Amino acid sequence: MKRIYALRGAFQCRNEEEDIIFQTAALYDRLLVQNHLAEGDLVSLLFSVTPDLDALNPAAALRRSGRGGDLALFVQQEPVFKDSMKGVIRLLVHCYLEEGAELRHVYQNGAELLRPDRTGNTAAIPH
Repeated sequence: MKRIYALRGAFQCRNEEEDIIFQTAALYDRLLVQNHLAEGDLVSLLFSVTPDLDALNPAAALRRSGRGGDLALFVQQEPVFKDSMKGVIRLLVHCYLEEGAELRHVYQNGAELLRPDRTGNTAAIPH
C-alpha cells in the first residue's frame, strides 16, 4: 500500500541560468532514482531559493530541462539569517511511496553541510 511522504533535497549553484538548470535537473533525477520514483508518483514540489540566486526560477529551470511538466511547482525565497549558506536551492517533494519505504533525501554540490545527518557525514553534526 502506498502513502504520501515528503522528501528533502538541496544544492548549491552559481547564479547563472545554465547552472541552475543543470543542478536542478541533477537533484531531481537523483531524488527519483534513489527513491525508485516515477514522475507519476510525485504530487508537488516546493522550491526555496536564497536571495542571491535571481538568474532563473528553479521551477522554470526544471521545466526547461524537460521534467516536471504536469507537476504542481511552487517557489519561494528563503528568509535571510545571519551566516546562512548562500547560493542554495532547497526542494521539498511530496510523493507516494510504499508504506515503510526508506526515504533517501539528497543534498549535493556543497549543500551536504546543511544536513550532515542525512548525508552520512555524522562527524560534521554540531553538538
